[in-house]
Amino acid sequence: MTWKTANCVGSALLVAMVAVCVSPARAADAKDLRVKTKQGKVEGKVDGQTRAFLGIPFAAPPVGPLRWKAPMAPAKWSGVRQATEFGNHCMQPTIYNDMVFRDPGISEDCLTLNVWTPAKDKKAKLPVMVWIYGGGFLAGSTSERRQDGANLAKNGVVVVTMNYRLGIFGFFANEELAKESGKNAAGDYGLLDQTAALAWVQKNIEAFGGDPKNVTLFGESAGSFSVSSQMASPLAKGLFARVIGESGGALYGSTGASYKSLQEVSAKNDEFAKTVLSATTLEQLRAIPAQQLLEAQMKKKESGEPMRFWPDVDGYFLPESVGAIYAAGKQNDVPMLAGWNRDEGGIDPKATVESFKAAVEKLLPDHATELLALNPVTDDASAVRAQADLAGDHFIAYSTWKWLEAQTKTGKQPVYRYRFDLAAPADPNHPGGLAAYHSSEIPYVFGDLDLLSSFGYAWRPEDFQTSATMQRYWTNFAKTGDPNGEGLPKWPVYAASSQWLVMHLGPEPMVEPDKHREQELLLDSVWAK
Repeated sequence: MTWKTANCVGSALLVAMVAVCVSPARAADAKDLRVKTKQGKVEGKVDGQTRAFLGIPFAAPPVGPLRWKAPMAPAKWSGVRQATEFGNHCMQPTIYNDMVFRDPGISEDCLTLNVWTPAKDKKAKLPVMVWIYGGGFLAGSTSERRQDGANLAKNGVVVVTMNYRLGIFGFFANEELAKESGKNAAGDYGLLDQTAALAWVQKNIEAFGGDPKNVTLFGESAGSFSVSSQMASPLAKGLFARVIGESGGALYGSTGASYKSLQEVSAKNDEFAKTVLSATTLEQLRAIPAQQLLEAQMKKKESGEPMRFWPDVDGYFLPESVGAIYAAGKQNDVPMLAGWNRDEGGIDPKATVESFKAAVEKLLPDHATELLALNPVTDDASAVRAQADLAGDHFIAYSTWKWLEAQTKTGKQPVYRYRFDLAAPADPNHPGGLAAYHSSEIPYVFGDLDLLSSFGYAWRPEDFQTSATMQRYWTNFAKTGDPNGEGLPKWPVYAASSQWLVMHLGPEPMVEPDKHREQELLLDSVWAK
């Protein structure tokens, strides 16, 4: 689209007539940027080769009496709502130095989403990719540059990103809230926000040129935990057709015990409310200013750590534990692509044979001999690699493997697994050496390397090459449920029948059998108890 002014003579006349001296081409473009949703019309903007619609509310502001309630439908509006700026990011502390937002600011009024579409009209029926950001269920925003959807959408997909409630605002739960809900359930408001955004996509995405029957849900870290949880929830049934998980799964052990029961978290939260917030009723809790709640959440306990608010097995969004749902084959069974990064737990270049053995004996004192036998380190260089692998497992790789394992056991749809191996260059947030660290794959997937250059990254040709390859694999999967395509190295399914083959992603993608499967099985035999 091109914006044109009419052939007006003289700069003074042009200034004076700017309001009326506009060509039909510009008027037509403005019309093209308007889309009618179920709540009302929105007007977006041109963003490269796509149309972008930002800050669209998908739920009512969860403020006042709606704090700690399931998301409600947004109000309708008359006229045309401008959708050219990101909505507020949800209440959260500033804890991650690699998160830089481009939105107006922080607020409880934050339940908005964004749409990037290359479609010219609603007849296109393009595949849709819905992204859930990470941040430990504590931080994050759709306005981060590394997850801007414009470049990914150039691959012929509609990209949607959503905000969801975090921390105490998204996951506070107690028995009083459960009684009030009418469903005897509380907590998981952040997960319910995600489900509400997916429901909005089903009702509205066709107007943006997307196909509601071809939605891929994908996310990273807590976003990937969320994807595995949405797969487990009966409330999300039919809201997506495939999933992609990047580093994270809500299954720790055979029973999915990473999410505690409502009863377990209720007592802890009531004690927190009474001692830290001096509140004993919902009315008192809802009257506390948002900033005060946020500050209380970050106060350190005797352990030295702040209070952690996390999803729970609430009996509604999750009728039982995530692990139990997968074990019974009750999950939303869809094609799945998932994996993690080589150096999820970071790299300690000073690791030695002795330090690795000490780490193993501390982590698995009763199984140290077995684990050391699987990692026969002979020098400090091999110890650095072995220690990094174990740190990655302990942090997040094992949980992702557990999710993959659960899906291959009871699911009937194809599963694909990857490992991202490319060490990011000159990363200002991770000094001390190159590594394929946690979250480093995000800008490669979104094609947003250029958007991060101003932060000090010295991108190389192999970075852009890897990004282009990953975008093709990810969008091919979103289109067909199979990442393979012309000109790409063959990516086989991940299954026992194919020797548990893993795609290693970098400048030259290659497939190898899972070399760490015996270690994952050993860890599972211990951590699943």
